[in-house]
Amino acid sequence: MHVQRLFLFLLALGQALSVQALSVQANQPNIVIIMADDMGFSDIGCYGSEIKTPVLDKLAKNGLRFTQFYNTSRCCPTRASLLTGMYQHQAGIGLMTGDNKLPGYRGELGRDVVTIAEALGTGGYRRYMSGKWHVTKHTRPQGPKDNWPLQRGFEKFYGTIIGAGSFFDPATLCRGNQFITPVNDAKYQPKTYYYTDAISDNAVTFLQEHAKESPNKPVFLYVSYTTAHWPMHALPEDIARYKGVYDGGFQEIRAKRFARLKELGLIRKDLKLSPQSDNWEKAPNKEWDIRNMEVYAAMVDNMDRGIGRIVAEFERQGTLDNTLIMYLQDNGACAEGFGRYKSKKPYRTDYKPLGKDGFQTKIWPPMQTRDGRPVKNGPDAMAGPEDTFTGVGRGWANVSNTPFREYKHFAHEGGISSPFIVSWPKGIDPKNNGRIERQPGHLIDLMSTCLDAAGVKHPRKFGDHGIQPVEGVSLLPAFRGGKLARKDALYFDHHLNGAVRDGKWKLVRYGDSGRNAKLHPWQLYDMEIDRSEQNDLAKQHPDRVKALAEKWEQWAVRARVKPWPWKVD
Repeated sequence: MHVQRLFLFLLALGQALSVQALSVQANQPNIVIIMADDMGFSDIGCYGSEIKTPVLDKLAKNGLRFTQFYNTSRCCPTRASLLTGMYQHQAGIGLMTGDNKLPGYRGELGRDVVTIAEALGTGGYRRYMSGKWHVTKHTRPQGPKDNWPLQRGFEKFYGTIIGAGSFFDPATLCRGNQFITPVNDAKYQPKTYYYTDAISDNAVTFLQEHAKESPNKPVFLYVSYTTAHWPMHALPEDIARYKGVYDGGFQEIRAKRFARLKELGLIRKDLKLSPQSDNWEKAPNKEWDIRNMEVYAAMVDNMDRGIGRIVAEFERQGTLDNTLIMYLQDNGACAEGFGRYKSKKPYRTDYKPLGKDGFQTKIWPPMQTRDGRPVKNGPDAMAGPEDTFTGVGRGWANVSNTPFREYKHFAHEGGISSPFIVSWPKGIDPKNNGRIERQPGHLIDLMSTCLDAAGVKHPRKFGDHGIQPVEGVSLLPAFRGGKLARKDALYFDHHLNGAVRDGKWKLVRYGDSGRNAKLHPWQLYDMEIDRSEQNDLAKQHPDRVKALAEKWEQWAVRARVKPWPWKVD
């Protein structure tokens, strides 16, 4: 009799737990993280741009915009931090994906961290990724794949393992764990292959498959675009949409963006604009530079339309109301000179077509198109087509980062500031729609935010590995108009460019990480009134500089920034 009662009790308990689990799962939101590449703070419409981004603008209008959201100033460290909720050195990728034989600089995601996908998998989520991975040193078909997406928590993956390459024939293109080419992929054969479209379209396909396979389970979707990373590649019809828009040059567009940022309330009315990097009147190749920016805008425009297709699929499935969408960028705009020089040697004419199954082996010139043409760079090659390669250049990067100083790579605001848009109809009170959030946020917060929204705990152990405690805080209180529970400052380091953001104060410095590594003096800025970092207060507040520098040093030791992989005088 007692055995029967015990059986009935356990049966009832199991049913109750099952109902509770189903209830939690039914309330769990779909979660989507969308990240763009090498774009500046003012490059989308709702952050002051002339580039047409109606989808992102609508998400912002029906959600929130952060004015002070931070990344790590570089592509692969940002991805490591975003995926794990840790500072990039704690995740193992303090620099790039090379191995410097130090804990913070292994070029691989560590096994003492979990990805958002791994963590959400413990809470019943299906997990899909489309786009750029770039958090492993193993990028060859025959190499280890233990740090590829499917081995780090994702169930389906379409995209590239490395960080850059042609938009018409991407290197290291994969479906799952299998290398493919645009012409031998049986699952995706558009009339014209363009990587940004491919990322968007495959994300939509994953959602459509999800609706058939597991419609009662929540989705985690990570969409990692390579727009607008070099090379400047875009479709002709997209480029045509921006004909003549940039004829006025750097200063004209930058001034218009600066004015719009003030009108939108994203910066103070009395903020000073950082110095202009390049004089348009002295630009030696104006038509070429105009074309570069037309293509850049076309790339962003195409990405926005692709995001629209993803949003529309959630809407078609009737799940958009309970879908948390977050958009951000991996670093500031890029001032690098890749592809901006004229080749000193004649272009090769002996390339052989790659064929259906041949892989691209290089990500910048000298390289070839799939049909055997040389890829050309510099002012003699007008950007856009697949046989060209150029970067947008410092002058336009300065425009993209309006109103800030510096670029990708640096710890000044132009390097680490990103738009951050949040849309979640069911999770954000309509009275907060369109609100501007001024509390600082950081990549390290995305893990905590996703887990908080999903009702999932960050694991202390995963498999056989102990897991570091997560660094960030949940942003959900800010979504609801409340205060964030941040207990420490925010910290930055990349190639010895360091910073600490503590309340309204920011301590920042330049670093030279080459053969003659060098640390420059700390600068101090009041972020409430001087986010463009024009008035260095270090000499007026030496005690504050000392205190913040000590905090940075303590963090650097704790977070595996030190020891550095180079000698510093």
